[in-house]
Amino acid sequence: MNDDAGKIRCDACPVLCYIREGMRGACDRYANRGGVLMRVDPHVLLEKTVTAGGEVVSFLGHSRDWDGRIVEPPRTFVTAIGAGTTYPDYKPAPFIVSSEVDGVDMVTVVTEGIFSYCGVKAKIDTDRHLGPECAAVRVEGEQVGHVTTAEYGSQMLSLGGVRHLTGGSKKEGRVTCEALLALCNRREVEVEIEGGASVVIEAGKAPTVNGKTEERMRVGCGSAAIGMFAPQWKDHVDEVIVVDDHITGVLSEHQGGRFLDMKPAGIRVRGRKSTPGRYFQVAEPGLGWGGTDVSDPLEIIEKIDPKQAWPGLRLLMVSTTGEHSAWFELDQELKPRPADMPVPVRHVVERIAENCEPALCTVLFMAGAGGSLRAGVTENPVRLTRSVREALTKVTLGGVPAYVWPGGGITLMVDVARMPEKSFGYVPTPALVAPIEFTLRADDYAALGGYASRAVTLEDVLRANKVRVDK
Repeated sequence: MNDDAGKIRCDACPVLCYIREGMRGACDRYANRGGVLMRVDPHVLLEKTVTAGGEVVSFLGHSRDWDGRIVEPPRTFVTAIGAGTTYPDYKPAPFIVSSEVDGVDMVTVVTEGIFSYCGVKAKIDTDRHLGPECAAVRVEGEQVGHVTTAEYGSQMLSLGGVRHLTGGSKKEGRVTCEALLALCNRREVEVEIEGGASVVIEAGKAPTVNGKTEERMRVGCGSAAIGMFAPQWKDHVDEVIVVDDHITGVLSEHQGGRFLDMKPAGIRVRGRKSTPGRYFQVAEPGLGWGGTDVSDPLEIIEKIDPKQAWPGLRLLMVSTTGEHSAWFELDQELKPRPADMPVPVRHVVERIAENCEPALCTVLFMAGAGGSLRAGVTENPVRLTRSVREALTKVTLGGVPAYVWPGGGITLMVDVARMPEKSFGYVPTPALVAPIEFTLRADDYAALGGYASRAVTLEDVLRANKVRVDK
């Protein structure tokens, strides 16, 4: 829409910017070029070839009949990155592309969705305690999410969501949107966890906790470590205590030690005994040994039984990542004294570290593709939901298959590290803009009540010019 001052009105989101000639809208996604509203970034097509970073295809590709070609030719997929949006949603998706795959007529419906109901699930590989469960996660002092349940070797954060985007102050919404956009576009974001740590998160990179970059995940809990390495410790130790915030393992009591006929050592650790050789709550959570607040491992020893222990008893204390380890021998008074760790024992400690996977941050974009977004695909939106549920329609984001949650609606999740760079945008409402593609057979699309008459061929899309407007 043009006005008398030469501005045009953008209808790509609810903000409805008036844009002057040569300028961009508030979202940096649309610009006024010669009085025409232009999408700033080019539309992205993915070619699944080795040169484009794709996976190597199998020798016969999608057909068992070899036609003499050594490899399958590049296959082009029209993504929604740079495609434009359906807002205000009564109109069909920007691209409805017809193609033929293995002799089957297919349709891919391409649009950039505006998601107010969206967020990020961040998996932080670390043994360190980042903060209490349900603690607020803040950026620039604004709450953008919370700590959720810890998983095996990882701390989990739930960030974003409609409450933080729209349910709080204007600043909270803006900061939340900026943090989500940066994380989804694989840029680093530093968060402060209330009552916990400062964490720098970047998808595909190691997390930094209180200024220290993490190197590895845990090999397992303390009990698991005992089970994995007990045979390698036998004949070199009399007792091993694997310190862990969740489940601390004690070798001689553990089933692994009993299986090896190890003699009881009489060293009792603090905490609540679960099953033999497995102890809970040996210390408070923290940044020390095994995710506890312990800096001296002897702190977790409650008592040493003189009826079972003996002078010269060889004791190894080690964390679940092998980052911390110490060797002790009991003196005549049954007091643990530091000593040089034997080489065979050191080798097993190093093997713990070797078996720990590299610590990474994983960022999963999660959103609800519901409401009016579906109206850009079909005049009867519920049929799209049912088609996705029945696996007739494949959902991708930037060409990457999405995990669709069971239950009602189209609630999806995708690993942003697999998506092309800068796949995400934003609108100042605030909300994230994410590419989303629906691919299905042409006859199934017609049965949905889709906009089949709007379909263009893949060849037409490939021939179309792509325009970039510089700032």
